[in-house]
Amino acid sequence: MIFRNAYDLVLDDLFLDLRGFLPGIDLMLKIEGLNPAGSIKLKAAVGLLEDLESRGVLHPGGRLIESSSGNLGIALSSVCAARGYRFTCVADPNTATTSIRLMRAYGAEVVIIDRRDANGGFLQSRIDHIHDRLREDPGLVWPNQYANAANPQAHYRRTAPALLKEREVDVLFIGAGTTGTLMGCAEYVREHSPGTRIVAVDAVGSVTFGSPPGRRHIPGLGTSRRPEIFRDGLVDEVVMVPESETVRMCRRLATGRGILAGGSTGSVLAAVAARSHTIAQGASVVAISPDLGERYLDTIYDDDWVAEHFGAVDD
Repeated sequence: MIFRNAYDLVLDDLFLDLRGFLPGIDLMLKIEGLNPAGSIKLKAAVGLLEDLESRGVLHPGGRLIESSSGNLGIALSSVCAARGYRFTCVADPNTATTSIRLMRAYGAEVVIIDRRDANGGFLQSRIDHIHDRLREDPGLVWPNQYANAANPQAHYRRTAPALLKEREVDVLFIGAGTTGTLMGCAEYVREHSPGTRIVAVDAVGSVTFGSPPGRRHIPGLGTSRRPEIFRDGLVDEVVMVPESETVRMCRRLATGRGILAGGSTGSVLAAVAARSHTIAQGASVVAISPDLGERYLDTIYDDDWVAEHFGAVDD
């Protein structure tokens, strides 16, 4: 099979059978990290740029700026390189060094904002920086993944249909970062599989679902301000996962099943384990894995980093 563009190499039909990984759970993991950008965010990046192009906001040779703690920044860097746009990613100290190097390898500019916002995170500070840059340079274009409906629409059109095409799903676990994947998949599943129970997974310290703010160290899930694309009423349950459990589950998956998963995947699997007592015997359970773990070798899979941030974590 031959493709014209790297960003078209999206494999939407890959599932890893994890039956037996968590006792009594018929679990399938939807693998989203096997594309050139390395994460589910490639679909969002393409959707955001196509939206800007279709509305005449983005023109050949245009310049973009976006806030990202990692994966969307990498995806936008890749797609912008392929389509001839210049891209600036506004990141923060939690962004993995590997992710920053990847973005720069694609030709992107990376700006690190280390000023915490009122909720102890960096998101509002990153967005404030973007507003400053837009005032200084009106030629910059901001896709705004937090408010742009093209973000969830990418997953409504692609991720969710591929998920339901593979099998019936009784319980679906989805991580919540910008909530683009969550909102897009939840809307589609509500329409096409209303009997599916949708469980949102968030990080302790995130404010998206109304929990108190707190410091977080692992990029991916969680926000320090509620994204504008978030809508109440689409999920049945929310599970808040401590980051120490994220680390533990990532390491368990690596040593137990030979797959190196990203932090969001570890959180989602930790949520499945935490809610396993509520899942009926024989129910079909699917969890979405947004990315793989190579970008977390210096954090989640590094003993010294884990000990510094969480103390001893028993694998």
